[in-house]
Amino acid sequence: MRIIKYGDKKIEEIFNARREGLEEAAKAAERILNDVNVSGDEALFEYTKKFDGFELNEKNIRVSWDEINEAYTRVDKEQIIALKYAYGNIEKFHKEQFNRLENWSIETEKGVKITEKVVRVDSAGLYVPGGRASYPSTVLMTSIPAKIAGVKRIVMVSPPPVSPLTLVSADICGVDEIYRVGGVQAIAALSYGTESIPRVDKIVGPGNIYVAAAKGLVQSRGIAGIDMPAGPSEVLIISDKTSNLGFMSADILAQAEHDPNARCCLVFIGNNPDTGERIEKEINAQLKDLNRKEIIKESLKNFILVLVKNVDEAVEFANHYAPEHLEIMAADAEKVVDKINNAGTIFVGSYSLVAAGDYASGANHVLPTSGASRFASELSVRDFLKTISVQTISKDGLKRLKESIETLAEAEGLDAHKKSVDMRFE
Repeated sequence: MRIIKYGDKKIEEIFNARREGLEEAAKAAERILNDVNVSGDEALFEYTKKFDGFELNEKNIRVSWDEINEAYTRVDKEQIIALKYAYGNIEKFHKEQFNRLENWSIETEKGVKITEKVVRVDSAGLYVPGGRASYPSTVLMTSIPAKIAGVKRIVMVSPPPVSPLTLVSADICGVDEIYRVGGVQAIAALSYGTESIPRVDKIVGPGNIYVAAAKGLVQSRGIAGIDMPAGPSEVLIISDKTSNLGFMSADILAQAEHDPNARCCLVFIGNNPDTGERIEKEINAQLKDLNRKEIIKESLKNFILVLVKNVDEAVEFANHYAPEHLEIMAADAEKVVDKINNAGTIFVGSYSLVAAGDYASGANHVLPTSGASRFASELSVRDFLKTISVQTISKDGLKRLKESIETLAEAEGLDAHKKSVDMRFE
C-alpha cells in the first residue's frame, strides 16, 4: 500500500499509472485486428490456441443449443433463481430508461419542422470476460438493455471454455448467438466479420487492457461502434473516522479479486497517522479466508491511501480521479454526492456497496474506467439506440432561411450550395 497526502507532487503518478501499458496494448491489438481482418477464421483459431490453449474450429466455435440445454443440468437451482432475481431488477431499471426516451419535434421557423427520431441499432456484440472467472452477471448487464432497446440480433462472445452458468444466463436473456472466442480476436471478428461470425454494428462490454484498446481502435476506424473505454476495474472510497473499517477493507478486497490490474484507492478525511496501519491490518486479517489470494495480493500492489484534510479536498481528488466505482462512506454522504461530477456509478452510505451494483441492485455494472467517467456514462438502453433528425421544410420555410443560407455559403466559398437554394425559386 502506498500512502500519499493530498497536494503531494507524486499524486499525479496515480492518474498516470492507470494508463500504463495502453500504447503497447494498442500496438498488439492492432496486429491481431489486422490479422483477423485478412485471414478471418484461420487467425481466430490460431490466436485462440495461442492465448487460451483451446483448439477452435468451424464446427465448435459456435455454442450449440444442445450445449446450452446441457448447461442447465450442471448449474445449481439456487444459482438460476439468483440469476432470475437479478434479471428482474435489471430489467425494471432499464425498462424505465427506455420509457423516458421518445421522439420529439420542434418548429425552428414557420414551415421548418425538425423531428428527432429514436431508432435501435440492428445488431450488437456482447463481450463477456472469462479466463480468471465466470461472469454471468455481465451477460445480464449487456443483453437486457439491448433486448429492451429492440436490437434484432444479439451476439455474445466469451473466451473458452464458457462456463455453464454463463450459458444459462445467456439463454435466460434470449441471446441469439454465442461464440467461444475472446480477447482482441473476438473484437476483430465482431467488427470485420469472419466465415463463422457475421459482423455487428456495435460492441459493448468490459474486458482487459487489450480488449479495451481493440474496441477503441475499431471505433476510431469507423468499423463498429462501442459503448465506452471499459478496462480493468477500479474503486475509490471516500471515508472518515465514522466509516466502518471492516466494510472498507472488505470492499477493497472485493475489487482487488477481479484482476491483478484492478485498482483500489481509499481517500481518508483527516490526517490520522495510524490510518494506513489500521487498514492494512484489517485487510490482512480478512484476506486469510479468501480464495483468490494471489490475484488480490498482486492487485493490492496498486492500492493507494490518500490522506486529505477535509471533504472539499476529498471531492476535488475524486472528481480528478474520475473512478469507475465511487463509494461514499463518510459522514453526510448524501451532501457529498451533490458535489461529484465524475464517476461511473456512486454508492451512498455504508450499506451501498459495489457488489450490490455488480449483481442485483438493477443499475448497470458496465462502467467507464481509467478516468473515462469524465466524459462517458454507464452502459444503458441508450447505447443500443441512435437518433435521426428528420427535416421537413416547406417552400415558405425555405424562403425564410434563404438569406442566411446564401450569405453563409458565399462566406465559405461554396457557390453550389447557394445555387441549390436559388434554383428552387427561379
